[in-house]
Amino acid sequence: MNLLIGALTLGLILGILALGVYVSFRIFNIPDITAEGSITLGGAVAAALIIHGVGPVWATLIAGLTGIVAGTGTGLMATKFRIQPLLAGILSMTALYSINLRVMGRSNLPLINETTLATYAEGFGAIVFGGRTELIIFGWPVAMRDMSMLLAALLLVVLTGVALYWFFRTEVGTAMRASGDNPDMMGALGVSVETLTIVGLAMSNGLIAVSGALVAQYQGFADVQMGIGIIVLGLASVIIGEALVGSRSLGLLIAGAIMGSVLFRLLVAVALRWGLDPNDLKLITAIFVFLALIAPTIIRKLNPPAATDSVGG
Repeated sequence: MNLLIGALTLGLILGILALGVYVSFRIFNIPDITAEGSITLGGAVAAALIIHGVGPVWATLIAGLTGIVAGTGTGLMATKFRIQPLLAGILSMTALYSINLRVMGRSNLPLINETTLATYAEGFGAIVFGGRTELIIFGWPVAMRDMSMLLAALLLVVLTGVALYWFFRTEVGTAMRASGDNPDMMGALGVSVETLTIVGLAMSNGLIAVSGALVAQYQGFADVQMGIGIIVLGLASVIIGEALVGSRSLGLLIAGAIMGSVLFRLLVAVALRWGLDPNDLKLITAIFVFLALIAPTIIRKLNPPAATDSVGG
């Protein structure tokens, strides 16, 4: 049960990452590899600030701002300097590796003895659950700290998803979505597609950096390698989520990205439970994404649309 609770919690936290990837990948059709650097940047900045006495809430917010700066850099390279977006992301990711090392001062920063958002969640859980250290869930003992973290992660990701849904229903958000769907038409209407692209990538990486800050505080450390392969996880979450909801509705797609992240972490947890070598985790991740990508095509081939008879006049 503890393995399940841990997988659910991490899946929810990475759901914020999935929302960031959704913005860049589905709104602007850009698989932004900056994510691999910005999630580490968020964790590194938050950990460094907390160690230097900054409150965890402010540290997390500042980490999100640094992700916005990183995404803005990628957006500027892709629009103002006409660098292919994929290459612009690679350049940002490469630069961020050195920046992250500078921020942390070393390759790993432990947070075990620091006050973090996980500490706040544990304190809140102690109040809600009456000071008990263990709960019984479906007959299984669960540590109060683990359940508190799960509820806190659920609250954060729901609030983030609702805020993102609200933003994309505003005038600016609608223009952003339309720019991703048909940039030529929006440009003809006088909308600055370049500016909206920069804002979108900044928003995307801001969310990803916040996710990194939360992951670092949940796991109790920030590591310079924590972002390796994370873009694949984000893409997998978005693609799996779309398959789950089976709809193009904005609200369902946002919910689907979160659900996809949770399901993906559960699949990984089950694979590890069955004895998967952790060294093979990235391989299994790639296989999951490959299957998610080809599944819709296979389903369409197995279930072709029924032919309709034409009626002659």
